[in-house]
Amino acid sequence: MQGSLSAWLVKHGLVHRSLGFDYQGIETLQIKPEDWDSIAVILYVYGYNYLRSQCAYDVAPGGLLASVYHLTRIEYGIDQPEEVCIKVFAPRRNPRIPSVFWVWKSADFQERESYDMLGISYDNHPRLKRILMPKSWIGWPLRKDYIAPNFYEIQDAY
Repeated sequence: MQGSLSAWLVKHGLVHRSLGFDYQGIETLQIKPEDWDSIAVILYVYGYNYLRSQCAYDVAPGGLLASVYHLTRIEYGIDQPEEVCIKVFAPRRNPRIPSVFWVWKSADFQERESYDMLGISYDNHPRLKRILMPKSWIGWPLRKDYIAPNFYEIQDAY
């Protein structure tokens, strides 16, 4: 089933993939990394002027990494604003996604956290560096294939 935003994007020839709706009825779309920066600007102009949250996750061990954006259309006098969820998938070997910092300034710390925890590089982000882990930390702690350094599992603990 195609949502209203997906239909609008198709009408204007913008490449995407509909992923359906979440449990709250919010439309979810997949955008290719190479199309994300231009589609982000188009969504902002279309009225999605608020980035509610950005997060990232590891889809599967050895698989893709995902960067997720929850966008909202904030308008005066509207009690139930329109929302959309955008997912941008990147390959594990060289995960690069265009930063939307220049569209939504609230992406600053959120993209930095996704970089720090999963190693997704956000192109054109002005301050992309570790924010939670020490600069000397090796690896990306939230990847499913991450092995913690100096970790020894206690065997036969009672």
